[in-house]
Amino acid sequence: MSRESGHCGELAKILRRQLSKPEILRALEERRREFLSMRNASEERLFKELCFCILAANFSGRRAWQIVEELEKRNLLLSGSEDDVARALRELGHRFWRARARYIVEARKLVGSLRRVVRMPPHEARMWLVRNVKGMGMKEASHFLRNCGIFDVAILDRHVLSVLSRYGLIEDMPKSLTPRKYLEIERVLRGLAALLGLPLGLLDLVIWSLETGYVFR
Repeated sequence: MSRESGHCGELAKILRRQLSKPEILRALEERRREFLSMRNASEERLFKELCFCILAANFSGRRAWQIVEELEKRNLLLSGSEDDVARALRELGHRFWRARARYIVEARKLVGSLRRVVRMPPHEARMWLVRNVKGMGMKEASHFLRNCGIFDVAILDRHVLSVLSRYGLIEDMPKSLTPRKYLEIERVLRGLAALLGLPLGLLDLVIWSLETGYVFR
């Protein structure tokens, strides 16, 4: 057995214990159904999810969702100037209110294309998003696709990377993730997901629950 395989098995045991908890399993199944339902979502609903993923980067996921809900109530997701969106983000407490307002307004031009994107092969769709959405790297694009019911991608956020580093599946926390490095670490997670019999795209939620005690999105 290789060193990586041994560490993978160790973490798999811990995650199996986590998956044996009824509340975690129930929340995971709710999220799975919710994400799959997004395959038939409207362009406007897909755009809301895209904005959530833009806002969640390097920020609290829970707060990002609350903020995107508030922007929707104020009719600022699909309309309103960049200044209007920036003021709202600042008022609502987003750390990067100016840049994220610009990204949201620029992304409006993609409404009408998003249903086509989520029907592309997963890795083609991810690279399309990275190339065409300001503020989206591999992690954010993977996050959006997974939340739209595409489970063949991994979300490598700081919680996931921290756990992989702690259990020796990666050498240390990477300072940055190039697409090549992202794919290398994604392969490690793919092996872990296979051990657990879990879709790759749901694995981050289980790892998150180890760190936070809950399953979010």
